[in-house]
Amino acid sequence: MKRWSWFSGGMVLGLLLAAAFGFSQSGQSDPPPPARTTTFAGHPIRPADDKLGVIVFGAHPDDCEIRAGGSAALWSDLGHHVKLVSMTNGDIGHWQMAGGPLALRRNDEVQAAAKILETTTEVLDIHDGELEPTLENRKIMTRLIRQWNADIVIGHRPNDYHPDHRYTGVLMQDCAYMVGVPFLCPDVPHMKKNPVFLYSFDNFKLPSPFRADIVVALDSVIERKIDALATMESQFIEGGANGGPHRVPRNDEERKQAFERLREGFRRRAQQVADYGREKLIELYGEEAGKQVRYAEAFEVCEYGRQPTAAEIRQLFPFLPQK
Repeated sequence: MKRWSWFSGGMVLGLLLAAAFGFSQSGQSDPPPPARTTTFAGHPIRPADDKLGVIVFGAHPDDCEIRAGGSAALWSDLGHHVKLVSMTNGDIGHWQMAGGPLALRRNDEVQAAAKILETTTEVLDIHDGELEPTLENRKIMTRLIRQWNADIVIGHRPNDYHPDHRYTGVLMQDCAYMVGVPFLCPDVPHMKKNPVFLYSFDNFKLPSPFRADIVVALDSVIERKIDALATMESQFIEGGANGGPHRVPRNDEERKQAFERLREGFRRRAQQVADYGREKLIELYGEEAGKQVRYAEAFEVCEYGRQPTAAEIRQLFPFLPQK
């Protein structure tokens, strides 16, 4: 019994000494790890500075560029940080090829476009046509928004012909609150500001038509935007999923004509957006200038994020006339 008492006493004394040593070291904590400069996938995290952070989500490798490529160029020209994210890899978006080779090709196309627009572009490895509004995908988008410390988040409206478009919009809505919740994705610091969430333009009418809350004149960058879109030959020259052999140019003359049609088609599309948002263009640019705008992109404010005032909109879109 005495031996056991001595043994027990020794154990207790040892534990007390270990605890005391631990407490004595508590003021000498290890230095915090250096701030990450890249995501786990190797893509850059937005640097901490006084510039705006804009992140655009599109369903496929071309949607961001179609819907916000001109505005992206305008932000980039002023030194702001713009990231374009394709939620799927586009691996069934062609009539002749699919799978890994197509995913790689489409990634190459949008990376070439990024050099023209001067953006950061990331393509997620989710199969085309298979995007779902799951918790996992909500966390992916939440992390991306936080890592970019976004002031503006842009995506599709959740009423659209394509399920990938719809679910990109649903995921964006779901993140509008969750980006500020500390214990969701605690590996990435939560946001202490609420970004402004915007929908990109579409023509769908139900359950409600698109509302042009912000319309951006693109006349100064329209050819640059189209240059970026022209890198996506798999989609706009060969026809994507709905193309066919008849779309592939057979010689230099047919190739030249195909690119001329591409450029004219996107000019016409941007003209339609300008006409749709003409009233807002006049409000933002003044009557004379607003009537003269030929090409535009438009955005609708999502009610789930921060609701900007008229003055804040001009701060977030600093290429608008400042009053």
